[in-house]
Amino acid sequence: MSRPESVLVVDGGGTQESASPRPVTEVAVGILIDREGRYLLTSRPVGKAYAGYWEFPGGKLEAGESVEQALRRELQEEIGVTIGEAPVWRDAMVDYPHALVHLQFCKVTAWSGELHMREGQSHCWERLPVTCAPVLPGTVPVLAWLAEEALATGGQG
Repeated sequence: MSRPESVLVVDGGGTQESASPRPVTEVAVGILIDREGRYLLTSRPVGKAYAGYWEFPGGKLEAGESVEQALRRELQEEIGVTIGEAPVWRDAMVDYPHALVHLQFCKVTAWSGELHMREGQSHCWERLPVTCAPVLPGTVPVLAWLAEEALATGGQG
């Protein structure tokens, strides 16, 4: 998948004095949707950038991994579930002060196993508009996309 042309810049982004480009961190993100149409959000663990902010679970791609392979590994490691098929749905480039990230979002409707928050994070199942706060800036566009999609299909988030 090619990278998005627009970049969401957060808190000043990666403003650097040097003109060298920042490396891009590739990240797979899972939008788990349960049978009731709710979305799983997890809090960022203590010790990570934006600790306590809410996001969709996922993590960095390792060398040689596809987005789906990385997402499968990350969700098993972080929350203890094994996912079914999860093709990339949408993507976004987000420039945080600590990293430039290419987020690749996958809708996940099939998984097995019970949720176990293995990094000490919290979790909640949400409908739109979400009530957990604060929401990680890179998650905000996804919530808007889901709301637009729900309006287009006559459903609710």
